[in-house]
This record gives sequence, structure tokens and C-alpha cells, in this order.
Amino acid sequence: MRNRTIYKSEEGKRYIVKHYENYLNSFKFDVERIYVDTSYGKTHVLVAGPPEGKPVFIFQGGNCINPMTLSWFIPLIDEYRIYAPDTIGHPGYSDENRISAKDNSFAQWISELMNHFNIDSCAFIGPSYGAGIILRLASCMPNKIDCSILVSPAGIRLGSKIKMIKDILLPLVLFKVTSSEKHLNKVTGIMSDNSMKEIDKNIIGDLFKYIKLEREMPKLIKKNELMNFNSPTLIIAGTKDVFFPESRLNRVANEIITNLTAFKTYNIGHFPSEEYLIKINNDIKEFLKDYYHYSQKHD
Repeated sequence: MRNRTIYKSEEGKRYIVKHYENYLNSFKFDVERIYVDTSYGKTHVLVAGPPEGKPVFIFQGGNCINPMTLSWFIPLIDEYRIYAPDTIGHPGYSDENRISAKDNSFAQWISELMNHFNIDSCAFIGPSYGAGIILRLASCMPNKIDCSILVSPAGIRLGSKIKMIKDILLPLVLFKVTSSEKHLNKVTGIMSDNSMKEIDKNIIGDLFKYIKLEREMPKLIKKNELMNFNSPTLIIAGTKDVFFPESRLNRVANEIITNLTAFKTYNIGHFPSEEYLIKINNDIKEFLKDYYHYSQKHD
């Protein structure tokens, strides 16, 4: 693992770990931290919510830190038992070797995590890269998923590459060269439709500086891969999402996901604003109330 670190330096790793801890300490609820050995490496899992609550797995966005993504779904923690693993090969406390998002590796990894917590099937939530991981599970182990919520999902359809290069890649390169706030503001403004919290902007800046970014997106799912996936699914997409815009997702998602229960569109970027997170969490709560019928044994 030493030879395959995702961090550019030990100092950079310390900065990211400090951000992680500060974010975790800002939460007003108890969080357990559990390490799980998997065949892909050691995985650090944040566990929160009532032990008797129905289990929900939440996967972090790519090149992000787990508590940042988890913070989007805090309203669920009163009712559900949340399991939020640090994705292996992404910033956090899990092992740093990367797992391919092009094959069944992530599905097997999730299955091993579920086995550890004695969960046969449950609900899943994934923003961005996390949604792409869930689609890998849907492809080869669909019976593990009672229902799924995909927020600004990777793995279905990409946005315009030209737009991504112009709006994200070029200012990102300029930021890496100059460390100028102006270029960071440009990138984070596009990512969030100018609504990103200061704490998140600072973390994103340090991630850009200190992480060898994962450049491989999850494989785009095909209709025939989801032939056996019939679980209720909710997709939430943004009209201003530069990576996975609603205009490109909607038609394809309706074609390939047989039980797409609802497709919600909001006027948001890839990062939702605090205001829209309230609406998104209300959507998710309603969806879970209607479609999450869980009866398996779990811890």
C-alpha cells in the first residue's frame, strides 16, 4: 500500500485527515468507527443512527471525504441505521489501493461489508461516484438492494467533455499551478452553482493540491446489465450539473432502469445547496417510507 498511496506527500495526508476529523467533530450525533477487513483491503466505516433502525448504506462521492458526503443526509440519521464506508482508494481511512469501477470488484466489496454487519439486503444511497458503485452492485448482485437513491449519479451518462474541460479541468490546472483563490472559486462555483460552503471549498482545494485524483469514472451501465434489477429506484439530478446533467441522464435512466420510481430534477449543480438539501432529504424520506420494506436480520 505504501507504494500505491493516493497522497502526494505525508504532509498532504495530514491535512486531509485533519479535515476529516474536523468534519466528524462538527456532527451533533454519535458516530461509531469500525474497521472491516475485506479481500480488497481494510475499510473504515462510519456507523450512526439508532441500532434498531433499518440499515442504509451511503457511499461517498469520488475524490471527496466521507463526512462531507454524509453531512448531506443528516436528516436520515434519526430514523435509520447508517453505514457509510470510506471508499477504498479514495481519501479517508480505508486502504489506498484503488478498486476498478469497471468490473464487479466494488459489488464484491459491498457484499463483504454487508456480511460483516449481518445485512442480507438494504437501502442504498449514492451521490456521484457512490451512485456508480451502487449500479455495479445492481448489475451483479441485484438481490442485495431493497431500494436505491442515486443523487447526481455517475455510471449512467456523462456531461459534455468540452464543457468539463473548459469549466473544470482548465481552472483546476491553473489552480494547481498558482494556488490562486480565483481559480478555486471558478471550479467550486461551477460544481455547486455558486452555493458551496466555505468549509467544503477549503477541503476541495486541499484535495486538489494533495491527492492523486481518481480519474476513472465508474463504467457506464448498460440496459442488459440491469435485466434482473427490479428494486425501486429514485434518481435526483441537477440541471446545472456539469458532470452528469439532468438533460443527459433522464432519457437514458428511464430506458435502462425498469423500476425507476421517480426522477426528480432540481436547479442545482453537482453539489446541492443547503436549501436544496432540505428538499432532497424530504424526497428521500418519502421514497424510503413508501418503498423500503425491510425484514432481514441485521446488527
